[in-house]
Amino acid sequence: MGKILELNSIFAGYNDEVILNDVSLEIFDDDFIGIIGPNGGGKTTLLNVILGLIKPFKGTVTFFDDIRTERNNKIGYLPQLNKIDNKFPITVTEVVLSGLIYGSIPMGRYSKLERNIAESTLESLGISNIKKSTIGELSGGQMQKVLLARAIVSSPRLLILDEPNTFVDNQFEGELYEILKDLNNKMAIVIVSHDVGTISSYIKTIACVNRNLHYHKSNKISEEQLAIYNCPIKLITHGEVPHTVLKKHSH
Repeated sequence: MGKILELNSIFAGYNDEVILNDVSLEIFDDDFIGIIGPNGGGKTTLLNVILGLIKPFKGTVTFFDDIRTERNNKIGYLPQLNKIDNKFPITVTEVVLSGLIYGSIPMGRYSKLERNIAESTLESLGISNIKKSTIGELSGGQMQKVLLARAIVSSPRLLILDEPNTFVDNQFEGELYEILKDLNNKMAIVIVSHDVGTISSYIKTIACVNRNLHYHKSNKISEEQLAIYNCPIKLITHGEVPHTVLKKHSH
């Protein structure tokens, strides 16, 4: 089991505000980590540090085996669906192909091999039938699958997902987690979610992020443990369907 990356004593935020305070985390090849915590607690900031979108004020981010270089990006990223402009005139195939770009390679110059890889990725997710559709024609579930195809088309070692179940229906949500369970045989996965109850059946470990980070080496967690970790989430179960809501918190 190889180490993919290591965060060591990270202090990070925006402008002069520190959001992450002395955060450390290691990610290995077969990890499936669920990141939970209150809004404003630093979950997205943590992802931005890993993705290299922001530089930490202090601390080190170490990538192993050149998984992120100018010519090679082995980190796949699935953003929140509400951050995507579905009016942009681009086809499904073009979206997926764009996942093979890293650095300053011009769009549109794709080889036959790259197009075959994109087609194969679409087929693996069961959406090759919409490859010529524009993104404005897609449902929420279809769009999320297209973005997932884009994230995995380069066969990354690490896949990062930021609340992927936002604005999609319950049927697709269950299907998505089954897809991720299968993908975890090929890559490490880090997923941000508010729904501990749902993701606990799929993830292997939990990281509670509320300015600090507390790593829980299990997919089962109690309210008492959440309180110890300063992670203000309340676990609620209705019948056989688990749900989570956030308690009141100061951030």
